[in-house]
Amino acid sequence: MFRTPAKEAGVFFCRNRMDNRRSNPFAANPARPKFLMTMTDRRPLLRAIFDAAVAAAHPDMVLSAHLRPPPKGRVICLAAGKAAAAMAAAAERHYLDGLGLAPSRLLGVATTRHGHGVPTRRIRVIEAGHPVPDEAGLKGAGESLRLATDAGADDLLLVLLSGGGSANWIAPVAGISFAQKQQVTRALLRSGARIGEVNTVRKHLSRIKGGRLARAGKLAEIVTLAISDVPHDDASAIASGPTVPDPTTLADARALVAKYGLDVDDAIRRALDDPGNESCKPGDAAFARAQFELIARPKQSLDAAVQLATDAGYEVIDLGADLEGEAREIAAEHARLALTARAAGKRVAILSGGELTVTVRGQGRGGPNQEYALALAGLLRDTSGISALAADTDGADGGAGSAADPAGALIDAGTFAKMKSLGLDAKAYLDNNDATAFFAATGDLLLTGPTLTNVNDVRVILVDA
Repeated sequence: MFRTPAKEAGVFFCRNRMDNRRSNPFAANPARPKFLMTMTDRRPLLRAIFDAAVAAAHPDMVLSAHLRPPPKGRVICLAAGKAAAAMAAAAERHYLDGLGLAPSRLLGVATTRHGHGVPTRRIRVIEAGHPVPDEAGLKGAGESLRLATDAGADDLLLVLLSGGGSANWIAPVAGISFAQKQQVTRALLRSGARIGEVNTVRKHLSRIKGGRLARAGKLAEIVTLAISDVPHDDASAIASGPTVPDPTTLADARALVAKYGLDVDDAIRRALDDPGNESCKPGDAAFARAQFELIARPKQSLDAAVQLATDAGYEVIDLGADLEGEAREIAAEHARLALTARAAGKRVAILSGGELTVTVRGQGRGGPNQEYALALAGLLRDTSGISALAADTDGADGGAGSAADPAGALIDAGTFAKMKSLGLDAKAYLDNNDATAFFAATGDLLLTGPTLTNVNDVRVILVDA
């Protein structure tokens, strides 16, 4: 059974830390933010639009309404992704505090990115590597598979998924090592492959992805609640679809290795030739008692951002929540739109979501949003009246897997002025994929810390006549 959430209109949030649980870094504001039309610095508005998108997808706002009644047996919670710990904590509050469920009937494990953990009572939190998996991810996936296998007919297997789950849960198939799985992940991430393509290969090298978690827990009722971070909200792509049928095949995975010319070990090629590593398909008995429901998605967050931009007096060009493509190429398209609107004297907000890619050829640091912003800055140069933000809603755009990684970057005419005064060559930084160093020098990095959700990227360009 598949469901999508209703649009939540008319609720807006601003940045405000709540309590020491770090459960929701974006607290509700009953009044919509008001922005003076004479304001020349658009950065506060850009940040408020981004914050509205993030808040619309936070587990504290979207999870509890979708949780099922307790079963006769236990609630076994298995969570993976950047929102995993926050989702687990919200589930604990619902069952233990809201419904008075006996603590002994709730257990589980949440595997999340380093720095994204929150305190929990009954559900163990494991912080693991992202985007390249580490040994903590091995532990989290192994424990999740063990708990799923142990689940009985009276138990509810509550699977809570969010973006990042593909890296956080790592369980290589027989015949390949953990190091070899890391190697193919790195190769895919550097190749420019789209996220769906990356996950196609991952699913056929895993004992937990591509429906295999459902197969392990097939005796129990399985309810998967997911925060989507993928274009078009494809259930089989969110965290690589551990509890849903997989439409991709081993042949698809082999074709992608060839398409991107990946240099992989022979063990990887043998694994992709082994029929035993085919993912679970529709009709598999693993899905007889399985349900899947989307509780938050990129469009829902982009709608919140669009509403706030509209309230601020802008004509909105909504390019959709499913954009894919090379970051610098998309930046060129958006720069043309912005410059055209500026020349026509229009007051326009250009908004988009989705997940862009970067084909890494240099040795620098960055991520798709910073690369997009750097390319955009180079094209807009000192054009007045145009400002922009590009950031990942999880609070980390590329980076080294640290909670201190930048979420993205902001630009305006001042960025070009700083670039010029510092003698920075934007093209040289772009050629070296070194957007982080560029924006660190200009002071234009967006630093949010972990947001505890993930609905892909948000890009906002404000054009003021």
